[in-house]
Amino acid sequence: MFDVARVAGVSHQTVSRVLNDHPNVRAETRSRVQAAIAELGYRRNDAARALATGKSRVLGVVAPRSTLFGPVSMLAAFDERAAAAGFSVSIGQVRALDRPAIDEAVQRHLDQRVAGLVVLAPVIALDGALDHLPTDVPHVLINGDPVRGGASVRVDQVAGARLATRHLLDAGHRTVWHVSGPDDWFDAAGRVAGWDAELRAAGIVPPPPVAGDWSAASGYRAGELLGRMPEVTAIFAANDAMAMGVLRALSELGRAVPHDVSVVGFDDAPESGYLVPPLTTVRQDFDAVAHEALGLLLEQLESRGGPRRVEVPPTLVERSSVAPPPGD
Repeated sequence: MFDVARVAGVSHQTVSRVLNDHPNVRAETRSRVQAAIAELGYRRNDAARALATGKSRVLGVVAPRSTLFGPVSMLAAFDERAAAAGFSVSIGQVRALDRPAIDEAVQRHLDQRVAGLVVLAPVIALDGALDHLPTDVPHVLINGDPVRGGASVRVDQVAGARLATRHLLDAGHRTVWHVSGPDDWFDAAGRVAGWDAELRAAGIVPPPPVAGDWSAASGYRAGELLGRMPEVTAIFAANDAMAMGVLRALSELGRAVPHDVSVVGFDDAPESGYLVPPLTTVRQDFDAVAHEALGLLLEQLESRGGPRRVEVPPTLVERSSVAPPPGD
């Protein structure tokens, strides 16, 4: 910084003001400092700055090591939002979805003096993962327990499942069969609850859900089972990957979608609109979740109010995999 000041012919305090976008710097002086920075290849040492000020511009994220569309999309959206706000992101991915693994990842971030923490805790085993954090560490939970206190952001899974189920009922189907996600995931439980509630609100006793594990293979197995049942005319799969497996199984069994069976997924994965037929699905707004999570962290960093819980509404994306039941 002193070298930049010498080349630009200003004080090091002026260089600091330029680096921090302080408004009280003349345009000509700012340009001279920026030219000196470019000439010398100066880069601010954020680690040293954090030691000197006690403030970091790094946010820690703890997330499951996963190739699933939801967690991957959430991480990408948060990284982009944080960068736009002037923060870098340190991601600690864990192989095992259990408390010891999460605790270890959290501690690594704390050792790095991160400014705040975001934890994706989608399974029941991780409930309470942030209970023992120091009280002065800002933190936000994403897609954790929907009834838990503290700062948290989640997509309203119950509302999304109700949208999917209602869309199939409105098409004229007498009931809707559900291919569920793993029963230890909060998202899966919310989607089961929404499907169940919408059917009961219509005076329909829900049929037993068919268990899946988020994979297309599990959706295929569910489709093989449901496709052999002539009374099945509408299927709501808890994610698009399982819906893809259902579509393949139904096709092999000679049951056309949507003429014989209507299918709805959840997530709006990029390939969903290019299936045969294009898949009706529920879209989760991961960018909105990332925006809200970053906002909650900034509120805590700037001491603007206490922790809040935010729910992001999903939307139904209508394509051509839904039609009235056969003969209707």
